[in-house]
Amino acid sequence: LLFFARMFVQVCLYFYCKCLWRCLKFVVRKLTGRCELQRICYNTKPGAARTMKIEASLKGSKSKRLQTSVSVHPDAIEKTIDDIMELKRINPDINPQLGVSLQACLLQIVGYRNLIAEVEKLRREPYDSENPQHEEMLLKLWKCLKPNSPLKARISKQWCEIGFQGDDPKTDFRGMGLLGLYNLVYFAEWDTEIAQQVLSDSLHPKYSAWQYLDFLFSLPSQFSKAEWEKKKFDKAIGYSFAIVGINITDLAYNLLVSGALKTHFYNVAPEAPTLTHFQQTFCYLMHEFHKFWIEEDPLDIMEFNRVREKFHKRILKQLQNPEMALCPHFAASESLINM
Repeated sequence: LLFFARMFVQVCLYFYCKCLWRCLKFVVRKLTGRCELQRICYNTKPGAARTMKIEASLKGSKSKRLQTSVSVHPDAIEKTIDDIMELKRINPDINPQLGVSLQACLLQIVGYRNLIAEVEKLRREPYDSENPQHEEMLLKLWKCLKPNSPLKARISKQWCEIGFQGDDPKTDFRGMGLLGLYNLVYFAEWDTEIAQQVLSDSLHPKYSAWQYLDFLFSLPSQFSKAEWEKKKFDKAIGYSFAIVGINITDLAYNLLVSGALKTHFYNVAPEAPTLTHFQQTFCYLMHEFHKFWIEEDPLDIMEFNRVREKFHKRILKQLQNPEMALCPHFAASESLINM
């Protein structure tokens, strides 16, 4: 009985607040002479704060035409804006800037939805070793990361050198499909120097040769070299570069689908965010995760999930700030701010 009473109170509060909010909006419109969309566009600067308010306003409207305006085809945006102006009884000749602002916001909103669909399509497409384009991309990844070490065979243990688990990388793409490969190739091709450095770091233990010798001479007589070797590798900085890249692809994918990346994309993409924006974001996340991994100083690779989750929470917290844009620090993202 208590449960139903609470449910009844919550439902009453919901409808009361909803009615109160609509009444408040009506009063404000009468006082200012502007509808909510006008107030948002005129009082909020361009970027995530404005676009997200516009999106919430359209989705929360009692008009079906306004609710569906956030999911129209990009080619129908101009017609949709005309419909909004007509529905809201706004004269476009008196308010020309409103149409421009709404168009920019709708391009971002619709573009984000379309980007999710494009990324999802790549994620669902499995790697096919019989597809020449897939094979070409995989070989390109090797050439970018290991330009001075020719691949001796398509099926080779050499793949482990760039962080794949076995002789044939195709099995490692099962979780993220082609999306994982697309991201790794983009990182290796457009951020080659950083990608090669991250790969190199991931292969090296924390202890240098000098540290090893210093430690070896200070060992108790009963502490064998074999035990040191085990201890040394327990404290390796290393992780499997390609596998981590696929894992960070999963992290970027979840940030995108959950809507967390709206803050970033609405701040850096003046119009529709594209796959290139997503791949540049992946580059940023790879770079930042590598630094975060070193800062966290994990005992071994078994702590990967803990470090990844902590990193995920840090990024989510940053993206809660409507002014946030994941700042680029590297070659592939130099053009991002200007796009």
